[in-house]
Amino acid sequence: MGAEGSLESSVQAAGLGGCTRACPIRHFMFSRTGYAACAGRSTRATRRGGPGGNTVRRWHGNPWAILLTLCLGFFMTLLDVTIVNIAIPSMMEDLGASLDEILWVINAYVIMLAVLVITAGRLGDLRGQRSMFIIGVAVFTAASLACGLAQGPAMLIAFRVVQGIGAAILMPQTSALLITTFPPEKRGTAFGIWGAVAGVATVAGPTLGGLLVTVFDWRWIFFVNIPVGIVVLAMAWTIIPESPRRERHALDLPGVALASVALVCLTFGLVEGERFGWGQVWEFVSIPALLIAGGVLLAVFLALQARRQDREPLIPFGLFDDRNYAVMNGVAALVSVAMVSTFLPITIYLQSVLGHTALAAGLTLAPMSVVSMVVAPLAGRYTDRVGGKYILMAGLLLYGAGILTFALVATDDSQWWHFLPSLLVAGLGLGAVFAPMNAVAMRDIPGRVAGAASGVLNTTRQLGQVIGSAAVGAVLQGLLVGRLYSEAVAAATSLPEETRQPFIDGFAGAAQGGLQVSAAQDGIDIPVPPGVSEEVVRKIAEMAHDVFIQGYVDAMKPTLIVPVAAVACGALLCLAVKRGRTGREEEAQDAGARTISDAG
Repeated sequence: MGAEGSLESSVQAAGLGGCTRACPIRHFMFSRTGYAACAGRSTRATRRGGPGGNTVRRWHGNPWAILLTLCLGFFMTLLDVTIVNIAIPSMMEDLGASLDEILWVINAYVIMLAVLVITAGRLGDLRGQRSMFIIGVAVFTAASLACGLAQGPAMLIAFRVVQGIGAAILMPQTSALLITTFPPEKRGTAFGIWGAVAGVATVAGPTLGGLLVTVFDWRWIFFVNIPVGIVVLAMAWTIIPESPRRERHALDLPGVALASVALVCLTFGLVEGERFGWGQVWEFVSIPALLIAGGVLLAVFLALQARRQDREPLIPFGLFDDRNYAVMNGVAALVSVAMVSTFLPITIYLQSVLGHTALAAGLTLAPMSVVSMVVAPLAGRYTDRVGGKYILMAGLLLYGAGILTFALVATDDSQWWHFLPSLLVAGLGLGAVFAPMNAVAMRDIPGRVAGAASGVLNTTRQLGQVIGSAAVGAVLQGLLVGRLYSEAVAAATSLPEETRQPFIDGFAGAAQGGLQVSAAQDGIDIPVPPGVSEEVVRKIAEMAHDVFIQGYVDAMKPTLIVPVAAVACGALLCLAVKRGRTGREEEAQDAGARTISDAG
């Protein structure tokens, strides 16, 4: 069923079916004039249900209420990608966990999200997006409670896997339900609001996480999901209309198995590659072997999908006949690479170099999310009017310009206001990215495959995040090795001769082994020969701090070329977008049709 048909079902479910002939669906739902024309019948129909029924009927099927419900669910899943990072030290101390175990608390969620979202999207097409959304929210909320009550790292990792499964189930249903709720000429506005939520969630994680950990403890980063999840469940049950009845279809189980194993190998290899030095993981398993196996399995999966396109495949290849959808998958991957490769080095810089707490670092970045939140709905609305191609290109270039300016002004003693202009420009660009990107991608997707389309697009995003994380980690680590070594060699000349080589070796080992984020970087172990005076020990500590600060700043600046290059490539890719009909042209055609009808 198309978007307009789905909306008509929503109107009829609300007891307003008798108005649909006099008021076309798009005017009933989105035009003040059309709504007013039907208001009398709406009121009479809902009064029969009593006060409670009146409220339920009033909001049932309302597209903006549906959008609010979907945005709340979407916000929870995105927030949990970043909010956990801030609580790492607290979780390690409270649970007695190693750093490797805590990293798996983060990575288990990311891997499940990347692996299962494509299957969950197709399940939404086959079983109904409303049902799958409710199941996903319920699983996610229950897993959040279990994570908050976990008594050990193994238990926490297991519940994070379940939480990732819930997030993977609900995430693709959000954009699929937007497609079936809003007609094409209104999707830009809807995706603008949806994109604002995505932008805020990306940046709000560190801020909210820092606040919760500071005021309460790490368990509250999971408990905070419970009231939100309960509200979303209640809203979804009462507001989102039942999905239209459809024939029972079989899920492509061999395709699910192949795709899942391939994505597990690829995401695990990329996420864990740096930690294992891109070498051996277990006795017979190495990171290169996992990546090769994942690539081969993915190729086999695509070959088998090509052979069963007439028998309900997991990925309908017909989606890519829509050039704009195909292009936007590439742009979405590049945007994800840019997001991850921006926030990782900047977060380390704010906390480890400038000495900000997690909360202060989040507040420093807050202007970008605030501007993005304000701009995104406006960009979406304008996308409906004139098309999204050039809005998206401008947004990508502005974001890149903001990040490049941040890199240029960053020093070892910068203040938050030094970054404000660059963050405002980046926020302006970010706000003009998500809405047109999703609107252009999903504008012409039929409702019957909306879940599959959403699943593929979200999988592309998740893989982009994983690739971006691996790429920026490798670049930053490689640059740090060189910068810290050269800074240490230069600084060592002012130390007593017997302490010079241990000082240099300490930095070489720290750079190659990885550095942890902390408000004050004291984690570099510099061996001090016996018999060295306390004054020299103090001087070594001060110099070690100075070397790290300068070395990291020198390494971060070129690292931020990665996100700038990613968005520049995305902007170039947008040149391939095919111009479609805009909302303004739709309205002109409708006006012409009405004129001809009146003349007749």
